Amino acid sequence: MTPSPRHLISPLRLAAAAAALLAGALGGCQTAPPAKAQAQTPQDPSAQTVVAEIALQRGDCRAASEAYASAASHGNAALARRASQVAFACEDLPAAWQAAQRWHALAPADREASIIYATVALKLYRIGDARTALAPVVRNGAVQDDKEAVQKDKDLIALIDVLAQESDSTATLAALDDTLDAHGSSARVLTALGDLALNAYDFNRAERHAREALERATDDPQALRLITRVRTLRGDADGAILGAREVMRVAGADGTFELADVLTELDRTEEARQELERLRANQASPEEIDRRLALIAYQSGDLAEARRRFSELIDRGEATDAAVFYLADIANRTGDADAALAAYRQLSDSPMALSARERAAGILIDRGKRGEALDLLDSYESEHPESGFDLALAKAQVLADHGDPKAGVGVLTDAMQRFPDNPSIEYERATMLERAGQLNDSIKAFERLMIARPNDPNLQNALGYTLADHGLQLSRAEGLIRRALAVTPDNPAVLDSLAWVRVRRGDARGALPTLERAYTISRDAEIAAHWGEALWLAGAHDQAREVLATALARNPDSAALKATLNRLMPAEPPSAAPPPAAPPVLTH
Repeated sequence: MTPSPRHLISPLRLAAAAAALLAGALGGCQTAPPAKAQAQTPQDPSAQTVVAEIALQRGDCRAASEAYASAASHGNAALARRASQVAFACEDLPAAWQAAQRWHALAPADREASIIYATVALKLYRIGDARTALAPVVRNGAVQDDKEAVQKDKDLIALIDVLAQESDSTATLAALDDTLDAHGSSARVLTALGDLALNAYDFNRAERHAREALERATDDPQALRLITRVRTLRGDADGAILGAREVMRVAGADGTFELADVLTELDRTEEARQELERLRANQASPEEIDRRLALIAYQSGDLAEARRRFSELIDRGEATDAAVFYLADIANRTGDADAALAAYRQLSDSPMALSARERAAGILIDRGKRGEALDLLDSYESEHPESGFDLALAKAQVLADHGDPKAGVGVLTDAMQRFPDNPSIEYERATMLERAGQLNDSIKAFERLMIARPNDPNLQNALGYTLADHGLQLSRAEGLIRRALAVTPDNPAVLDSLAWVRVRRGDARGALPTLERAYTISRDAEIAAHWGEALWLAGAHDQAREVLATALARNPDSAALKATLNRLMPAEPPSAAPPPAAPPVLTH
């Protein structure tokens, strides 16, 4: 891959391609206001190309995308390719869709054209169009030898990975699962498809593909690991532990930490510690052991122990950027905001720079330095033009999380002009409207989105939950949520929504099994708040206190947990150690 979009870009590296396009050729596309570029001779693609290049030079990403798309409509396949890539990198989905359709029409046998067309279609939730484009790409055909078969598998696995990164896993699964011939696929491809199903919260499908993979390659460690992961998420502790031991048996050194990691996920932390110390005695990597022990201490609320272990990793030169991030969060949770800011600044040029700046901006806003906080975020975009889309979402979230959701709505409204008809921006804005107290506007925004994407389970769930949470149209809300659950049957957010409808209808006891299942899958603070409230309403006060206390220990900043506690038991908030909520996990 090269930094210039004029050059060839591998169709299997689209996730990195957008960043490279912006960094290398789009220069300062982050600040200029959007403007529609128009050439004096619309039928002359050369003139429109010049307009597009000028727009790129002055940093107007949207104008460049639209001018290139216009040029492509009268140009050849090479120009349509360039137009598709520029618009894709700029997150200008209408222009990208226009250009990709043109490119695909001019070069229907071009694999790259088909993949980019399908990727943009998935971003727009046009699953049928994506499925049609991908069918010839993933079709099983004859291969000449083992080397060709291995390469074909690698290409298919990379394709699955990229499509999932660039679009919703549920949409990607819907486009691929009926298109990819599972019966003719290798164990490696089937496991990749199973991983996709797991990410789409369809555990039965994930397990089915894993077992199909084992029929082709007995004792395949990746397939066994996938089955173990499904069992863990289902809360099947005995099955998960058995599966972890099986992975360790067949995977050799690659499976060394499987049991320790599964025990950690199951919240059996003391057993996880014992397993790690057993591995230390057996000469396993001390660096990997200490990272995991630091993470366990952090998640269980022992911040002094976590600080000590992360610091030792840094002193020995064995720490990842995530360790510095954890130390910054620990400093912030324990009241040392200056140390936290200093640590976050250490990450300013790391792959975690945006996350670190988000956290630092939150501290600055809490100190009354909102201008400085926004400058900190804006300066990142000026240094990394490819980050404009992600930064808009991050800035809105930071503002909302620190007391100003109306400002977050404003950021997203502006972003809609820069990134037109982008489902992610529109979805986040609709959600943010509700947080800002603009319920009617939020519902209207979701209703408009549903017209364009009536079968999008994320929208179905979001609208259904919003209605249910405010006690509105409960029958319709449940219908929307059940439609979403049919597509993503193990999605904890959708399970939580379904249970919350039951609570709103007065059946708190009936909601409990679904809430427990949802929390087992995700450990999400808001789900814990709902579960605790349902337990309280059902009369199980002691269990409610236990659930809320445990969740608060994991997520001490959760507004949902705090609100629930204040409402249900204002005089007796459960004590909790204060580990940070959901930071990036350590890499192994």
